[in-house]
Amino acid sequence: MLDQPISTRMTTEAAAESVLRGEGKGVKRLLPFLGPAFIAAVAYLDPGNFATNITAGSKYGYLLLWVIAASNLMAVLIQSLSAKLGIATGMNLPEVARSRFSKPVSVFLWIQSELVIIATDLAEFIGAALGLYLIFGIPMLPAAVITAIASFLILELQRRGYRSLEVGISAMILMVVLAFAFQVFIAAPDAGAVAQGILTPAFQGTDSVLLAAGILGATVMPHAIYLHSSLTQNRIVGKTDSDKKRIFKWELVDIVIAMVIAGAVNMSMVVIAAAFFHKNGLLVDDLAVAYNQLDRLAGPMGAVSFGLALLIAGLASSSVGTLSGDVVMQGFINMRINLYLRRAITILPPLAIIISGVDPTRALVISQVILSFGIAFALIPLILFTSNRSIMGGLVNHRLTTVLGWIVAAIVVSLNLFLLGDLLI
Repeated sequence: MLDQPISTRMTTEAAAESVLRGEGKGVKRLLPFLGPAFIAAVAYLDPGNFATNITAGSKYGYLLLWVIAASNLMAVLIQSLSAKLGIATGMNLPEVARSRFSKPVSVFLWIQSELVIIATDLAEFIGAALGLYLIFGIPMLPAAVITAIASFLILELQRRGYRSLEVGISAMILMVVLAFAFQVFIAAPDAGAVAQGILTPAFQGTDSVLLAAGILGATVMPHAIYLHSSLTQNRIVGKTDSDKKRIFKWELVDIVIAMVIAGAVNMSMVVIAAAFFHKNGLLVDDLAVAYNQLDRLAGPMGAVSFGLALLIAGLASSSVGTLSGDVVMQGFINMRINLYLRRAITILPPLAIIISGVDPTRALVISQVILSFGIAFALIPLILFTSNRSIMGGLVNHRLTTVLGWIVAAIVVSLNLFLLGDLLI
């Protein structure tokens, strides 16, 4: 659970309570509820997505845009279940799991979730360092040290309360959005082809199916599921089932807005790769190559905006990963360590990777393989718990919601196993 100053919590709760009473008009009614989904949405913009989306656009043009659209619909469902669990129970997903499962199961879930978070943090940390390297020419090791310092500074926002963190993370997301909006503007993509790619499901051979599986398989991030339930568990407390349902209604708006923004950014990556690379017959599956080709085809500003987006997304998502680690330790085994100590520990693996000279893009791919192991362990308990009336009360899933949840879980878990098998063979 994120710590927050009492004054900040009381101010937000007072504003929310006035909304629940039917007071306030327009956007002001939404403001007290905005924020949690934006922090969770950072997981959908991490550097691991950059490589997949750039490859998809350069190889198949606009063909796989519909996959990102479908992925985002899944994200809305899963993140809404996570937020609802926190609102209904006042506990986060790991805490509910600890109360329902045996101690050995809880310890196992904690260990695997920590490994998954380290893997995601690896991708995010390396992505940020790579952004510094590409923009400023700073060698990867010094760039990694700078990234580490910057990530500590972002964590300072957490000490000021969740509102400061939400504003800071949202500002970073806005910068990423503006960077890709600029790239799309100078790319001048074919609007008709973009619309067709979004609205028309299609493939071109086995490789396109595999790449689509990669995009879909990375839709649900375990640490985003754990964290989102923590962000809503005590943020605004509903005293009755009726209050909790109204809180969830407003949080659902927050989720839809955040996921639409995340989806638009991911689509933008595919669009610029299609407009610049695919159009010119270039297959680009390396972020450094993408930066250099953008410099040649779109000019220095196009390349720098891409590098900045990579840097900012990496920094934001790495900080969120650290917060997620705190949530799973506190939830599964009822222990906590200092956030700065945790940040220092999680910095060591990416530093070791960088010192060893492993190709950064290859390291990103490996991290996604490790992440695949953790999907089922977060997603399946989430659906089980939110479908249980004794846990959720009046916010228990409708039957249709549960059915859709299991369908999404089957798709996501199957695709991750498929990708895992393909990469290991």
